[in-house]
Amino acid sequence: MATGLIRRIEGLPIILVFACILGLFMFTAPGVFLSPFIYTTFLSTLPPLILLALGLTFVIGAGEIDLSFPAIIAFSGFVFALLFKEYQLGWIAVVAALAAGLLVGFVNGLLVAKVGIPSFIATLGTQFFWAGMATVLSGGKSYALRGAEESSVWQVLVGRIDFGPNAPIWLNQISLQAVWTALIAFFLWTILTRHRFGEHILFIGDSNEVSRVVGIDVDREKIRLFTLMGGLAGLAAIFLTLENKNFFGNQGQGYLLTAIASVLIGGTSIFGGRATIIGTIFGCFIIGMLEAGLVASGLTGAWVRTVQGLIFLIAIVFYLYVEEPQRRAAFLARLGFSAKFGRAKAAE
Repeated sequence: MATGLIRRIEGLPIILVFACILGLFMFTAPGVFLSPFIYTTFLSTLPPLILLALGLTFVIGAGEIDLSFPAIIAFSGFVFALLFKEYQLGWIAVVAALAAGLLVGFVNGLLVAKVGIPSFIATLGTQFFWAGMATVLSGGKSYALRGAEESSVWQVLVGRIDFGPNAPIWLNQISLQAVWTALIAFFLWTILTRHRFGEHILFIGDSNEVSRVVGIDVDREKIRLFTLMGGLAGLAAIFLTLENKNFFGNQGQGYLLTAIASVLIGGTSIFGGRATIIGTIFGCFIIGMLEAGLVASGLTGAWVRTVQGLIFLIAIVFYLYVEEPQRRAAFLARLGFSAKFGRAKAAE
């Protein structure tokens, strides 16, 4: 009965994992994790990762992969930094950076859907191409956006919410990019669970051939899919550049594995056909707080990656055990339990 309840609530297994990890860090590092400042820090550093992981949730749910978004962050970030700093174009720089991300995503979609190149190969190629373009066009230089906080772009997109002089200091450090990211996440959750596009994406993830038989325009939906991913990567680039008040040509490179890991430990199937926005968001929070929590708990750098990998594996195994009855029954059978017992557990 309890297992059945867990399966009916979206993302609940990974939420339980998150709660356990958070409780552990509150116990081992109370000076950090019982203070509100660590959480306001997360709200100003995690939005780019969450945006990327949300886009990847759709991509992986469709049975595809996108390896080009680090390069999109570099390219869109360059477009934004150049227009914002050198030409003082403000909101035009925002539109241009978003357009750059959408364009790269659209090209990815064409390569996958129309040309027929597997998404792994297509986006690997565009990753190298657009990363190279960002380096060539920027000349390898970084752009320091001094005084960016005085612009309306910074204040609207990543500025801090002012709750008044009597509010606690930590409350006035909440970033607006967290609010925008929450709104986007809710919108994408609605699309995935309530809209025809989300239904089509999961259908395609199950089978391209069956999707075509039932009348889904697979090529069109895949182009939309990769265009969405490019747009979210472009927005992540804007948030990242504004928050850091700086542009670096390699600023997106650290997000590739963390974004993919966030999606997978959140419960989206690597084989396609199943995706969860809520699980992805909590996966991002787990990824975001792990290193800080482990270091604050006293582990040395040599152990941090080891424990991170162990926690990732535990989270994925726990999710599979709860969410996939057939896998659970097979696992129990391998441990020596009867097939009847495995089926009974699966039916709960």
